[in-house]
Amino acid sequence: MLLQTTLVLLTLQVSRVTSAPSERRDTPLADEAFDYVVVGGGTAGSVIATRLAQNDFNVALIEAGGQYELESVAEFPASDALSMGSDPTFRSPEDWGFVTRDQPGANRRAIHFARGKCLGGSSALNFMVYQRPTRESMEVWADAVNDSSYTFDEVLPFYKKSVQFTPPNTDYRAQNASADYDIDAYDSDGGPLQVSYANFAQPFSSWMSLGMEAIGIGQIKDFNLGEIMGAQYCASTIDPSNELRSSSEESFLSKIKPKSLKTYTNTLAKKVVFDERKKATGVQVKGLLGNTVTLSASEEVIISAGAFQSPQLLMVSGIGPSNQLRQHGIHVIADRPGVGQNMWDHPFFAPSYRVRVTTFTKFVTDLAYAAGQILEALLLKKGVITNPIADFVAFEKVPPFLRSAFSNETQSKLTKFPSDWPEAEYMSGAGYIGNVSNLPAIQPRDGYQYASILGVLIAPMSRGNVTLQSADTSDLPVINPNWLDDQADQEVVVAMFKRIRQAFQSEAMKPVVIGEESNPGPQVQSDDQILQFIKDNMMTLWHPSCTCKMGTPEDDMAVVDSQARVYGVYGLRVVDASAFPFLPPGHPQSTVYMLAEKIAADIIRDS
Repeated sequence: MLLQTTLVLLTLQVSRVTSAPSERRDTPLADEAFDYVVVGGGTAGSVIATRLAQNDFNVALIEAGGQYELESVAEFPASDALSMGSDPTFRSPEDWGFVTRDQPGANRRAIHFARGKCLGGSSALNFMVYQRPTRESMEVWADAVNDSSYTFDEVLPFYKKSVQFTPPNTDYRAQNASADYDIDAYDSDGGPLQVSYANFAQPFSSWMSLGMEAIGIGQIKDFNLGEIMGAQYCASTIDPSNELRSSSEESFLSKIKPKSLKTYTNTLAKKVVFDERKKATGVQVKGLLGNTVTLSASEEVIISAGAFQSPQLLMVSGIGPSNQLRQHGIHVIADRPGVGQNMWDHPFFAPSYRVRVTTFTKFVTDLAYAAGQILEALLLKKGVITNPIADFVAFEKVPPFLRSAFSNETQSKLTKFPSDWPEAEYMSGAGYIGNVSNLPAIQPRDGYQYASILGVLIAPMSRGNVTLQSADTSDLPVINPNWLDDQADQEVVVAMFKRIRQAFQSEAMKPVVIGEESNPGPQVQSDDQILQFIKDNMMTLWHPSCTCKMGTPEDDMAVVDSQARVYGVYGLRVVDASAFPFLPPGHPQSTVYMLAEKIAADIIRDS
């Protein structure tokens, strides 16, 4: 514990030195009026508020948290591993502290579900992978919402718009860790979000690359042009000028700083206010001083509070399943049964092995080494903490020799996903993963280095939900992801475990692996034993979505239309991952940025 505390304090001091001061943020003291009020200063909210303000609209941006760079270690890419853990008592200062209900699919554990409570939201905490969905998955999106503007070619300009891309620095990266890319995936005038590659590549990742190739998963040029089957060093939201995290706060809010944007931090949205025509006219908020005021919107209110709190705010404001609202004494403005339902997420697990290369294990168990790495990052902009730990990614559909063992029902369910939508994602994990309770604390202190390959379920059939604890947004909502609830998910993750073991035991990885599997160990062989290990150790990859899903008017469970406008009321939109009709394969942060850019452009075009 002393070592961990020392590391955090040392990293904190470096983080403060390297942070550029941001403009002053205001706390509302009285009622004020704007054109647009945006609730949530996270990944989507920061983007849409900035783009609207750039077009001379007067915009208020409401954020319940503060500014992460003033009080945390979150700017260093490797600090993602210091911020997240399944233990409900383990959280960083800028984390909401959500904890799920006990989950049968996780051996009845209640899991800490990290979400960012700060400007930048979860883009200030995530593992920084920047990867876009597949062409066919976006075709399914367009069909689901009856809007061809969501096909891959139509949304690609909005993906590109946010991103300023920088190729990998070959002077720093090892020759066996070269990262490929396709420049056609980016525009030279895109930005301000920084997308690049860490100057330091994890040594284990080059071995994982060989292991993936040995089991039939070859290299792909770029995950960002509509194809993801294959493996590569993935792009990350890292600023190459300083090798620090590029969040929506650091990129959009701090760099652009539009004059007509007023940002309120430490300000909690209490409810959306409607007039007699069911038009949203503003948001009632509670400020830092405990005062309650109303921020009025002459045009629209836009909710970007995330997959848990966007549905919560809708429900406490009178939009949601009428039975649930009445239970909490909430006046029903629009009966929308889909609010808080249809939750998608990507769970993962990870077998671990002793290895002959340096990993994150050394960083948290060797103080002298850690101090040297922090100084190297500060002075030379390279070294282990400039890397987000998981820098190599592979995708596949479960191969036929394992797929043939699936039940007929599971095989039938999986056919509903397009041909270019993988079921399995494998991520490099340069450390011991275990049950992810607290990654720094659980690294073994036996003198060995550890590495893992994460198996991520990205075609899940299980669906969760978000419900109210009370009619007050000060009380966090009830989160029930229902991970591995569906039998198909259980069969797929067992097959994924076998593929990971196959890679570690391949001839290609023999030179780096020391001895037998460390966790769970070679005694775990049967499907039942493997599934039990997964349930005992599984964790979320922090991709909750679809709880205010986009759909057509004929879909009773749809909450918003294809322009993110809430059904049943006027002047209200939801723009964040909760508005996805489904969770596309892979990592959603790129699609959150895209959606915010797209809806902002829709609003500006129609204004």
